[in-house]
Amino acid sequence: MTIKKIIVEGDPILRERAKEVPPASFGTPELDRLVDDLIETMRSAGGVGIAAPQIGVGLRVFIADSADGPVALADPVIVGHSAKTTTEEEGCLSVPGRFGQVPRYRSVDVEARAIDGTKLKFTADGYFARVLQHEYDHLEGILIIDRLKKEKKK
Repeated sequence: MTIKKIIVEGDPILRERAKEVPPASFGTPELDRLVDDLIETMRSAGGVGIAAPQIGVGLRVFIADSADGPVALADPVIVGHSAKTTTEEEGCLSVPGRFGQVPRYRSVDVEARAIDGTKLKFTADGYFARVLQHEYDHLEGILIIDRLKKEKKK
């Protein structure tokens, strides 16, 4: 496991749509290492989620902290969401020092793959749903500054 440099706002990779994980990559030491590096980097930075583009890797992989620990998802798709939203403060490891009120769906339905390639389908609620949506945005080239209702700098 290696702590990687976190890419910050201004780097073009953060604005690109990440590429799907090649099918042959599932279950490989390389993908396992990417996930380990993401977890280590997220923890060292005090984050609750991190996406591969944030360490310069343009693949659709992210880590989201859950009540049971970090969850690694590959090729996630948000296939449904609640009608209700909540607006809460968010920050981002790639946009240091900027925080603001970001509206997100209260719950999301997700289809993804585990790192071994197993298909996953689940519903996430509350804070975990918020983290998933934030990290999913990174895979689409969207930053929190694109979603802020009201911003403050710290």
